[in-house]
Amino acid sequence: MFEISVSTTLYMDVSDSIKFFSFSFAAGWDPPFAVNINSEKRFQTKDQSIHRLQEGISFGDGTEYTVKEYQRMASEWSKAWRDQHYNSLDKVAQLEVKPSVTEDLDENTAGTEEDLQDTSSDRHSKNNVTVTSGAPSRSNHSSESNISASGDNQQQNEIFSRQKLKPFMTPANLEYDYWDIVETQRYEIDVDYGNDVDTTSAFGSGFPISERGRSVNSPNFQSSQDELPEPEFGTEEYYKETYWNLNNIPNSKTSILRHVKVGINGINVPWLYFGALFSTFCWHTEDNYMYSINYHHRGAPKQWYGVPGTKEDADGVERVFKNYLSMKLRDVPDLIHHITTSFSPRVLKQEGVRVCKLLQNAGEFIVTFPRAFHGGFSLGPNVGEAVNFASHDWLQHGVDANERYRTFARPSVFSHDRLVYTIAHHIEELRTPDVCKSLAQELRRLMGEELLMRTKLLKAGVRDVSKEVDLPANKLDALDEESADYDDKRLCHSCKHICFFSAVACECSESKVSCLRHSHYMCRCTSKRKYLLIWTAEDEMKETLARVEKRGEQLEKDTKSASQNSIASYSNCGFTEEALGSSGDLLHHQTFIVPVEPICPLESEVPALVSSDASTCG
Repeated sequence: MFEISVSTTLYMDVSDSIKFFSFSFAAGWDPPFAVNINSEKRFQTKDQSIHRLQEGISFGDGTEYTVKEYQRMASEWSKAWRDQHYNSLDKVAQLEVKPSVTEDLDENTAGTEEDLQDTSSDRHSKNNVTVTSGAPSRSNHSSESNISASGDNQQQNEIFSRQKLKPFMTPANLEYDYWDIVETQRYEIDVDYGNDVDTTSAFGSGFPISERGRSVNSPNFQSSQDELPEPEFGTEEYYKETYWNLNNIPNSKTSILRHVKVGINGINVPWLYFGALFSTFCWHTEDNYMYSINYHHRGAPKQWYGVPGTKEDADGVERVFKNYLSMKLRDVPDLIHHITTSFSPRVLKQEGVRVCKLLQNAGEFIVTFPRAFHGGFSLGPNVGEAVNFASHDWLQHGVDANERYRTFARPSVFSHDRLVYTIAHHIEELRTPDVCKSLAQELRRLMGEELLMRTKLLKAGVRDVSKEVDLPANKLDALDEESADYDDKRLCHSCKHICFFSAVACECSESKVSCLRHSHYMCRCTSKRKYLLIWTAEDEMKETLARVEKRGEQLEKDTKSASQNSIASYSNCGFTEEALGSSGDLLHHQTFIVPVEPICPLESEVPALVSSDASTCG
């Protein structure tokens, strides 16, 4: 799937559970910025109350902006915060500042600093902070700016004291500001966040569109031209066709989303994200627990936080939600899926949840892994883009997500059962025995439950009318628009599961159907009035499973070492607790001066707009 080597920074914990990793290309990676910044169309924003992010409240609609209007607002907002709380370089140009590192990584969790642990809880405690209408006291904060004339902290403090200078606006200092606002409500801050902006609209994607049909947005999508040689790295054609282009990666050769031929925004069609200082992407996992890849096109960095995708840690995040928002969860049981709540890493760690963090700069990718909770915020004006993908090792995570959604009656973005069977009908793409075993295991599970429930319902008096009704056959070559529309018509009345193999209906309704698990919740009618609709016969299910098992056996014979090289195995990757390059990242985090300028030039005639809330600038 990936054509060239990259320099990676992998953030791990001591148990080698992967949360996310960031990487940037070697010299030469310079894709064109394809967003139509001159578009006069406006996009809707969300008005985020940063001081209320722990309450789980929904975001209201913010102001609508053009790209340039948003950049003007975001830049002016960053400058206002800087001028009120920080120094700027032009005021201290005579000091010849040099960076120094005074903090080490937490010895147990790479990428997590001591300022997010209990040892510095006084920085987060309301009882130890004087709340005033002006800027907060930064006697400790300024000493951590790590801007020093000689590398000596004492000399640094003397210089700042003598010159009456405020600290610099570094990522570390803004991180402190952010969690101070979230946890102490020192300021009432509202920020307009341009999230989930449609890349199929007038704005376009930040990446150019493939001319070989590799993107759902390509005019010639589905017209495979894989026989052509790959373009040379760095050329204009390369950036259109590379699978690092976020429009293309869902359809790469080893992503099973390539079987989804209908565009689903945010899944196989990227979304754009226009960020401003403190605009937040709250704690969440990806839809159907898929992988995600996020690219930072331009502007100020983003601060990311991640939690391992293990059941233990994912349950820990949910436990924090239950402990802090128990009353809210009674009214909104699936609140955790609304992406409206942020708790600090300190709170999560107090509950035993492992957390790491990293800073994403322009030109860098971040990949999140299945079921890995992640969140963060922007440090200034920026624009990013994100999309999902799924390799074959995702299957079991997809099962877990599907089962979880059924408990909340939350519709899935696509039919898990349909996708599994579609993969099974493209056995030539199954390249390792482990992938075949994983797929066969899921087919066996689906078939076992399906046949068991059919037998129970028929014994209870439900009639099988499949031979009397002309049902359209399930299309198994791809999940296209026609298939998606048909699936939307057979959602279980109770759990919203897409009834792909079969469904139960009743004479009392012409529209309601139920999955085989919940037919007794559909209505109060007796079993004799209910009937069974079957799209996939038992023989067909068994034949599909047999083909996958045979493919796995053949691959096992072809190579005995295949299982050791499976994409699902991370055991021999040689990862260490502390990621390579993390020390340099920490230095950057503490010393980099965050930019406040917009991502694009602004003409003087662009009207000045402010955020939805007048309290934005403190």
